[in-house]
Amino acid sequence: MKARILLVEDDQNVGAVTKKRLEEAGYDVVHSTDGQMAWEQFQSRTFDICLLDVVMPKKDGFTLAEQIRRKNDFIPILFLTSKALDEDKIKGFKTGADDYITKPFSMQELLLRIEVFLKRSKAAHTTAEKRTQYNIGKLTFDYNDLILREKSGEVSSTLTQKEADLLKYLCDNANKTLKREEILFHVWGKDDYFLGRSMDVFITKLRKHFKSDPSVKLETLHGVGFRFNVPGQL
Repeated sequence: MKARILLVEDDQNVGAVTKKRLEEAGYDVVHSTDGQMAWEQFQSRTFDICLLDVVMPKKDGFTLAEQIRRKNDFIPILFLTSKALDEDKIKGFKTGADDYITKPFSMQELLLRIEVFLKRSKAAHTTAEKRTQYNIGKLTFDYNDLILREKSGEVSSTLTQKEADLLKYLCDNANKTLKREEILFHVWGKDDYFLGRSMDVFITKLRKHFKSDPSVKLETLHGVGFRFNVPGQL
């Protein structure tokens, strides 16, 4: 599948030219012309990398980058901007950006940087996907066997596949704030009301498995999502 790029550029001409060149290079590109539109696009679709301008209507690039980073720790964020002062670059990196390219830029350089960050991001995701065993407080979780074990090796609980899928995602993102829609997309494949109710049921089931260990807490963040608080290294 083509990597999908969120391109946020309020200059229609620059945006159109950049979009065309990226598509010619084999990417699927969604072009937004203001920060609010871009945020709505990001929440409704999946992207592999974000290219953001800084000065934009409705929501500036720094604010947008912070929002994106709170929702997704992995996706590469590159600023494409004419703001070349060191303090602007520092602010960009502090918001969670991975790179900062000043205009005018070489399209060849941009394509090379995109390729580097996509490879890096894919490697990070592959590592997380391959991992199958986790230490969760007093228990060990084996994703392949769908089992929670005591430290002694005794089976504590047997999970359903969906419980295991949800728990693995929580473990891969332990001690981080996760939006409801983010969990629904990654575990169920889409975000809708009825799947949200189903997720709440599975969250309740998982809590019961860790009820005997107060150091492990699956916390509800009302109006936001959940946080899987786990002590130490999983």
